[in-house]
Amino acid sequence: MDKNVMDAVDAIKSKIDADADIAIILGSGLGNFADLIEDKTEIPYKEIKGFASSTVKGHEGKLIFGKILSRNIIAMKGRIHYYEGMGMDKVVFPTKVLKGLGIKNLIVTNASGGVNKSFKASDLMLINDHINFAGINPLVGPNDDNDGPRFPDMTYTYDKNLQEIAKNCANKLNIDLKSGVYMYFTGPTYETPAEVRMARVMGADAVGMSTVPEVIVARHLGLKVLGISCITNMASGILDRPLNHKEVMESAKKVEKNFQELVKNIINEIPNC
Repeated sequence: MDKNVMDAVDAIKSKIDADADIAIILGSGLGNFADLIEDKTEIPYKEIKGFASSTVKGHEGKLIFGKILSRNIIAMKGRIHYYEGMGMDKVVFPTKVLKGLGIKNLIVTNASGGVNKSFKASDLMLINDHINFAGINPLVGPNDDNDGPRFPDMTYTYDKNLQEIAKNCANKLNIDLKSGVYMYFTGPTYETPAEVRMARVMGADAVGMSTVPEVIVARHLGLKVLGISCITNMASGILDRPLNHKEVMESAKKVEKNFQELVKNIINEIPNC
């Protein structure tokens, strides 16, 4: 394990008194899920060496340890995006720290634009695969074989068993959980109508500016990954109106209750490691 990662792990462990095997990264507008966590300890990112604080509205910047339905979890309330200009190392550093803390299951969430025309704003989509269209991979550079292989397999990037758990929970809650492919762009511009048409031709159902770097590193480290997108808007060109971040936040608020209930139940159903 990298020394900087070890230092961050040690600093966090000095402030928490139990272990957790589930972590969740909360995307744009989804941070209020953290309010459900009980018996919590909150650590601002600025107090963790190596962590950077997000400059994006809706990403508060706290690591939260506590319980959901008596299950210990760690939540990242906010993430760093590559477009913020801090470098890919800063984007994926927290994922490495989560692994160092003993996490086995990682739930990644985001706000995304709907490309699939059968979707609508406020839908939830289970990510079953992704397309990295950013032209950058967080594993470029020297590889530590103790972390993972030089050429990690990405055939089963999103864990099949966790997906089944999510689908079963959605059925029990009568939530219409979509399923599809998430396409990663760097941002910070929203995609053009032509790029959205291209994404659809390439097999994408949603587009966004996050998640994929963390997922690649998580798989490299051997974590089981579950991805959930909140479709906060229809992507550029599908509806005849401009896009803005305010709409993203408002749509996330509309789906907040379903998102919270779904994730809470998923956490409760994940087998103990």
